[in-house]
Amino acid sequence: MANPFTIRIYVPEGDSEGLRIIDRQSSPSKFFAFPRNKWDQIKHRPELTGAGIYILTGYSKSEDELPTVYIGQADTVKNRIEQHLKNKDFWDKAVIFVSDNKINSTHAKWLEHKLIDRVLKANRSIVENGNNPQEPTISEAEQAEMQVFLTEIYQTLPLVGLRAFEIPKAVIEPIEEKTKEVKNTIVVPAQEEGFNRVFLGENSWYAIRISGGMIGGIKYIAAYQTNPVSAVTHYAKVEHIEPYGEEGKYKLVFSEPAHLLEKPIPFGNTKMGSMQASRYTSFEMLNKAKQVSDLFKEKS
Repeated sequence: MANPFTIRIYVPEGDSEGLRIIDRQSSPSKFFAFPRNKWDQIKHRPELTGAGIYILTGYSKSEDELPTVYIGQADTVKNRIEQHLKNKDFWDKAVIFVSDNKINSTHAKWLEHKLIDRVLKANRSIVENGNNPQEPTISEAEQAEMQVFLTEIYQTLPLVGLRAFEIPKAVIEPIEEKTKEVKNTIVVPAQEEGFNRVFLGENSWYAIRISGGMIGGIKYIAAYQTNPVSAVTHYAKVEHIEPYGEEGKYKLVFSEPAHLLEKPIPFGNTKMGSMQASRYTSFEMLNKAKQVSDLFKEKS
């Protein structure tokens, strides 16, 4: 079991979405989490005139499914944030980590390297950093001290809504159902490019919402290919389900490549709009359906 910890979150303006100052009584480290439009209210704080780490996050495009993240370090954090206000438009939130003169420029570069390495491995965001800088050389004792700070950063970021550094873990693994009629299959609409690249190419499907009560029972996924195919054509067995991004969506990872159905299930006389979003059925129905409406026991 991980070591338990207590933190203190101070909200000076009384706005839970505004500036939050986070610290631990047993640590010299301090975090400032704030929206971009609050920078002018905090930029004169003395803690921001020294070395530190900062993380900028936001969505570069409205259609992006994953947030864009930029990790940086600076000898004077305040000056670097001022620069990014002018040259980086994507971010609308930021987190700054400082530690009461306990970290110097080399320490900050070491933390930056580790954070970039971690966010790339997590693969839950679009990383704005061009390359991961080389790991700077610090002593064994310094590494041990910086590792403590690194752990504090990883523990604190989810508390301010930033989960891009969390390595995805399966939230559920399918279990054998007791009855055949249980809704254990999710049917997802898929356009041609995404179907070929992801469903067939990556043996997974992601950026979908799943009802909380359904997550534990999903054992299969089926793909409804939109126009011009307009039919359910493939299915795959789900190995596990993990979070995807920070918007309450999920990724389904297949245990093996997708299978082609013996006979495609055409849209037929199904009610228009029935496959604009994911829906649930049973694997038994998937194998018996003559048209899409049969999957959901609808009247055509």
